Amino acid sequence: MDPIVIKVPTAFAMVSLVGPGDTNLRILEDYFPQLAITVRGNEIYVKGDSAAAKHFVTLVEELIAILRGGQNLTTDMVRRSIGMLKQDPIEHPAEVLSLNILSNRGKTIRPKTSNQKKYVDAIDSNTITFGIGPAGSGKTYLAMAKAIQSLQAKQINRIILTRPAVEAGERLGFLPGTLHEKIDPYLRPLFDALHDMIDQDAIPRLMNSGVIEVAPLAYMRGRTLNDAFIILDEAQNTTAEQMKMFLTRLGFGSKMVVTGDITQVDLPNNAQSGLKIVQDILKEVEDISFMYLTAEDVVRNRLVGDIVTAYGNWDENITKSTFPIRSGKGDR
Repeated sequence: MDPIVIKVPTAFAMVSLVGPGDTNLRILEDYFPQLAITVRGNEIYVKGDSAAAKHFVTLVEELIAILRGGQNLTTDMVRRSIGMLKQDPIEHPAEVLSLNILSNRGKTIRPKTSNQKKYVDAIDSNTITFGIGPAGSGKTYLAMAKAIQSLQAKQINRIILTRPAVEAGERLGFLPGTLHEKIDPYLRPLFDALHDMIDQDAIPRLMNSGVIEVAPLAYMRGRTLNDAFIILDEAQNTTAEQMKMFLTRLGFGSKMVVTGDITQVDLPNNAQSGLKIVQDILKEVEDISFMYLTAEDVVRNRLVGDIVTAYGNWDENITKSTFPIRSGKGDR
């Protein structure tokens, strides 16, 4: 059987496609061991199993489309593209990885997985979106980017970022310092994300004018929030009453995003998480979306995803050993 020939548009595109030291090419060869893959000039020759060859051609075409969009391919992008094409239904990596949300100082924020793109689309389509998933899955960062994009497009007048201020058993009243010094550690991750997305000099001006507000969740009580993009972060650490209080702050022309990780609840006295409860209460309500991110969506160091998966497996095994499944025949 004659080999399939894939023509890459330019020599520069071929260099990016194979990667520095052929690192991207090695990933493709490892994933398609049943294929003989040869690179000559601007052409890639593929020979072997016909189904695998067809899959390979589709993948390379998607990678070339990403390059046409002006991005350089990384090994992480190649691995994620392979994963997207394995999904059912298939996700097109070029569509996911080329969606620009926000650009600042030469840095462009984009979804990096198909789930992240679905999450971003849900924020666009719904008034309230819940982003539930592990640390590093992009749930807060992407919500922040969408908030700033909405502000720049004049779709809203202000951004409100909030978090519950009780974590790991600590209460504000028992912490040393002024009120600002007490709440700063809880809100610091939100400030860090802001610094990534907005010019440093603009942040104090926007905060002093009230265009951007960063405050503990308790500061939301009694307010009606109109024409705002409101993000509640670390929502697993809200009580049921706090969650209800927050959601009912919604005013006209506003959008809410609630993010959290239901495996990381830090509420004292085994209090029930408002984020866990709200999934059952609001799951059938129109214009509210629940989006679930997983370890596959973690975009930090690759080890973080492996750590999240390992802990999830450990928790599952502990649960099974503590509450064994019975046969249904009764004790004998």
